[in-house]
Amino acid sequence: MRNKRKKITGKKLWDENFEKIRLDKSKKRAVIIRTIIFFCFSAIFIRLVVLMVFDHDMLSRKAEQQYLRTRTLKAQRGIIWDRAMRPLSINIETDSLYAVPSQVNNVKELSVKLASVIKVSAKKLNKKLLIKKDKSFMWLARKMDVDTANKVHKLKKNIHFKEIGILREAKRFYPNGHIASHVVGYTDIDNEGLGGIELQFNDYMKGSARKIYSGKDARGQSLSGGIEESILGDNLLLTIDENLQNIVEREIEHAVKIWKAESAVAIMMNPVTGEILAMANRPTFNPNFARFSKAQNRRNRTITDIYEPGSTFKIILASASIEEKAVTPHQRFDVSQGFIKVPGGIIRDDHKFNILTFSEIIQKSSNVGAVQIGLKLGKKRFYKYIRKFGFGEKTGINLPGEVRGIVRSIKNWSGRSLAALSIGHEIAVTPLQILRAYAAIANGGTLMKPYIVSEIISSEGEVVKRFSPTIERRVISQKTARIISDILKTVVEEGGTAQSASIMGNLVAGKTGTAQIIDPKTGRYSKHDFISSFVGFVPADNPKIALIVIVYKPKGSKYGGVVAAPVFKNIIEHSFVYLNIPMERGKNHVILVSQRS
Repeated sequence: MRNKRKKITGKKLWDENFEKIRLDKSKKRAVIIRTIIFFCFSAIFIRLVVLMVFDHDMLSRKAEQQYLRTRTLKAQRGIIWDRAMRPLSINIETDSLYAVPSQVNNVKELSVKLASVIKVSAKKLNKKLLIKKDKSFMWLARKMDVDTANKVHKLKKNIHFKEIGILREAKRFYPNGHIASHVVGYTDIDNEGLGGIELQFNDYMKGSARKIYSGKDARGQSLSGGIEESILGDNLLLTIDENLQNIVEREIEHAVKIWKAESAVAIMMNPVTGEILAMANRPTFNPNFARFSKAQNRRNRTITDIYEPGSTFKIILASASIEEKAVTPHQRFDVSQGFIKVPGGIIRDDHKFNILTFSEIIQKSSNVGAVQIGLKLGKKRFYKYIRKFGFGEKTGINLPGEVRGIVRSIKNWSGRSLAALSIGHEIAVTPLQILRAYAAIANGGTLMKPYIVSEIISSEGEVVKRFSPTIERRVISQKTARIISDILKTVVEEGGTAQSASIMGNLVAGKTGTAQIIDPKTGRYSKHDFISSFVGFVPADNPKIALIVIVYKPKGSKYGGVVAAPVFKNIIEHSFVYLNIPMERGKNHVILVSQRS
């Protein structure tokens, strides 16, 4: 019985010891677990403090980069219209291809697949992607043509490249191609103006860029729903008439081909207001592909190129002489020798005359007679009118690149200068300067500021700025202007140098010019290269149009009456039909004789 009790007591002690050991182990395990949990929560807490306090700004920026896409919305560029609101420059939507270099896994594969489609070198594309490996955005092809865009869409759909994407961008488009290209100008890939009106009024037309933030999900899909605010620039209304521009460009293109000329220009102006109705150059370019054209073809020669005007400048001499009463219209001059001696040489006439009146000297473009008139007028008075007519200063037309020309002060004249200037040499002018001077005679003696933009119009249709006719100054009296106009009428009549400019049913007032060109090799006037020109206004007694036509280095003839005058005639005749300008008289009989100067 005692042994049995001892066994029970021993077992009980064992059980109690075992339980005690088990409890001790449980307590230790609990302490360890609590300690581990404590340290884990402490680590998490410390990490949260670091993330939420110390690294908050940095992580916020990273979060924005991952879930918010910042994009700069460029303004929709304003439209350019002609005077009848026909579009000359508009915007079209195009596709642009981009890549996220940091997400490209196989750069070489992507380069090979895309290279032939977007027409670039695979090697070059591969190098570009590797250089920008850490970047989140890179353009691959901007403003693709329709065919290229379709190929890219097909490639992306079939191969499922997630690291490339397509964005819609506005591209500048010129619906008339080369027509009025020198006036309208062109833009770069970012729609920033680089020439013509596009450059001159770039700040108005481009509007204001604005940044927007669009959300995206974990897959990079946009959460904005594709809604983007469009920012519009101001529109421009030009004084140019698209149909008149077409007529002018067609005719000077034809002249260049016929005479195998180096270049040609023409400007049409309203002589009363100063509005430019057409302005054309040859050679020309297509602004839709401006980057592929030569720089010299993009130059607006009507305002950037200077030349010696030759006989067209005699009208400045004539106006000054009548205004200053240095001569009278019927005063007679002996030019029978056919030449006149001047310091440093001799000035000759192309054809011999006997006694000519002042009016006939202009009609027949006698160099000898012009020099005699210049000597009567004198240096000071002649120089005063050269400056009054605006030579040696910019006309102020709202186009970029205009030059002043070259007019030397009297103190820099040589003994020959007065004679040379009397026949349009030793002075450099732009075609627009000459046309403006003739417009002053046409409108009764006031020098107008030429302009080519009439209104700047906001996207809401409000007029932001309006340009209107501006009188610079009076240069001659109305009486003198009438006398000179009457003389200019005789130039296109029998006995004049430009009968080929005569127009059935309307009186023409104008003047021919045949100017020599300096040969850069010899430093002397070339015996082969000339500038042929004609400038005038129609109808002579109530001018609606003033027009200048200049053909550079024609082959086959040098005379303005032969080369440029017929171009003037063709332009005016077609323009009058378009403008529905009636004939002033029923019939104009013309007898053609040999053409001169």
